[in-house]
Amino acid sequence: MTRASGPRLNWFDVPGDEDDHVPPDAPLTTKEGWRRFVDYQPHPPALLPAEGLGGLSGRERADYDDARRGYHSDLPLVNTPTIRKVVSIGRLLVQLNRRQISARRGVIISGASGTGKTTALTQLGRTHERHTRKRHPGDRTRLPVLYVTVPPAATARMLAVEFARFLGLDLPSRANLTDVVNAVCATAAHTGVELVCVDEIHNISIATRTGAEVSDQLKYFAERLPATFVYAGIDVEAQGLFAGTRGRQIAGRFTVVPAAPFDYGTSEQRSTWRSLVATMEALVRLHEHRKGDLVTLEEYLYKRSGGMIGSLSQLVRGAAILAIETGTEQITRELLEAVPVDYAAERASTPPRARPRQRSGRAGSTIDATG
Repeated sequence: MTRASGPRLNWFDVPGDEDDHVPPDAPLTTKEGWRRFVDYQPHPPALLPAEGLGGLSGRERADYDDARRGYHSDLPLVNTPTIRKVVSIGRLLVQLNRRQISARRGVIISGASGTGKTTALTQLGRTHERHTRKRHPGDRTRLPVLYVTVPPAATARMLAVEFARFLGLDLPSRANLTDVVNAVCATAAHTGVELVCVDEIHNISIATRTGAEVSDQLKYFAERLPATFVYAGIDVEAQGLFAGTRGRQIAGRFTVVPAAPFDYGTSEQRSTWRSLVATMEALVRLHEHRKGDLVTLEEYLYKRSGGMIGSLSQLVRGAAILAIETGTEQITRELLEAVPVDYAAERASTPPRARPRQRSGRAGSTIDATG
């Protein structure tokens, strides 16, 4: 973004790009992408007073609005009860496991899509890494957190390669599974890995031979690495992760933290939801938006999002961006209606009678996939 000269444009200044060396496509599953995620601190832009806003040139106003759109596209995280619980349990287990030789305890975050599982997992990792940096200031050789996702149709070697890729290990293509695992374990031990976050754990089916081998590989990593393992996946209890001998062993070592949609039935539940909406509203940077405007739409937001934190975030962020683009500078129900949400949320918000029947069978029939 081009910055105009003069002190009055400090409202969209951002810290220098310390991570310019990080490839733009570096995901969280690489140490470079993960470090950038941990380092990142959002800086809410200050709203200009009316006189300052009117004095901007066309280019300056475009830059000002662009900075606010960028901010709303990535609003600061709302600390939900699930995140607080995962961080609390995870941090405690890291300390309990430090002196354990084997049978270390772990955490599984389980729930439907859109309930904040990955967010809770990554926030646990981010919190732990930032605490570790405080304990060891200036030591950039440490990698206290290792974050990977389980690939679809994963094999044991594929999973081991994901661990190696995070650590940046350059292994020959012909390296066998034992070579990859030994390199991962040696590097993780020397860089001080204490927490291993494994996302998309539902991609493992221990009912199949390949899935069982992947599960065994994870268990082997857990035995070799002096670290706490935390998994996240969609409804892992229903995926058979706790079935059979392997499943019973997992069940005996892991605490399950459910990630569920917010409820809205009791007055306490409605109060919790209202507080969540109010917290998100306080983050909005719009000129005509007033405190409480969004809270008055709490019931609509609940119905529209189905109580899913991911869908609620998309609605608020999307409406805020539209408010800037349209010049209304205020989140209204009309703008919220224009923001698309996921199919599950749309389905939950549509009354049963209003849902069109699904047809299937002969050619020429249609399936209505609207929510």
